[in-house]
Amino acid sequence: MKHHAGKAAGFVALSAAMTMLLAATATVSAADQIAIGVGCTTGSSLRLRSEASTSSAIVTQLDKSVAVAILGKQDGWYYVSYDGKSGYVSDDYVIEDQDGVFTTDGRVNGDGVNVRASAASGAESVATVNSDSPVTVNGFTDGWYAVTCQYGTTGYIRSDFVDLTSDASSSSSASGVVSVAKQYLGTRYAYGGASPSGFDCSGFTMYVFNQVGVSLPHSATSQWQSGAGQKITSTSALQSGDLVFFCDPSRSLGKACSHAGIYIGGGQFIHASSANSGGVIVSNLASGYYNTYFVGGIRI
Repeated sequence: MKHHAGKAAGFVALSAAMTMLLAATATVSAADQIAIGVGCTTGSSLRLRSEASTSSAIVTQLDKSVAVAILGKQDGWYYVSYDGKSGYVSDDYVIEDQDGVFTTDGRVNGDGVNVRASAASGAESVATVNSDSPVTVNGFTDGWYAVTCQYGTTGYIRSDFVDLTSDASSSSSASGVVSVAKQYLGTRYAYGGASPSGFDCSGFTMYVFNQVGVSLPHSATSQWQSGAGQKITSTSALQSGDLVFFCDPSRSLGKACSHAGIYIGGGQFIHASSANSGGVIVSNLASGYYNTYFVGGIRI
């Protein structure tokens, strides 16, 4: 949310009736909920937790002055969604937007999503957009975001079909990277492979990026050390289309990285895995193995 910090004095608490609604729906999955408000974080490295407790697991960390979708409220905590992740943050560190006018980035999280002429499900569809499409969110009303799409179309998208994020304009090439990568789901694993007949991990990332005009070397360590793009050190800062790297000391032979993949949003990444039967699969970045051995990401 690019100007919420300056509007802090103008924000007010939700009504008691809305608060009761929030509390009643606080435990429902974010993917199944329509936002009832938008807020701005006021603290740096703000911990998004799995439950409304300081002792619960940390889902991710949020930066200061980012927009979050408010889905519920419980015992001094907001239940929020940001960049495809949901959890609880203390209400001491979130300011609620009152007037529904702000600017932030968003990313569509489904295919064939309608952009409506007004904030109603029965309104005329002026366009359809697909998963990972970047939008600029210009406001919020009655569970709908006012948006400007990538090529200038304006309208409304229901809030459960858009993930608010700090930067969804990772360019058309980033969306293209994810789209290309998903075409090869199920392709077999082949050590040294770098073609649709079979991929190893870095062969897969090299091939996919080559399809959008980016040349990468054929090894996870070489890609990590290539100097291409901006290095990302935190999983919470990853954006769709970023390269992700891992280092398992038992497999790296002393090198900087032992595995590579492509982040596709929502805490998931796509990669050519040699585990079990192997092949191009989607995995959860927060799983024990990948979370433990995460090295960093690169935004091309």
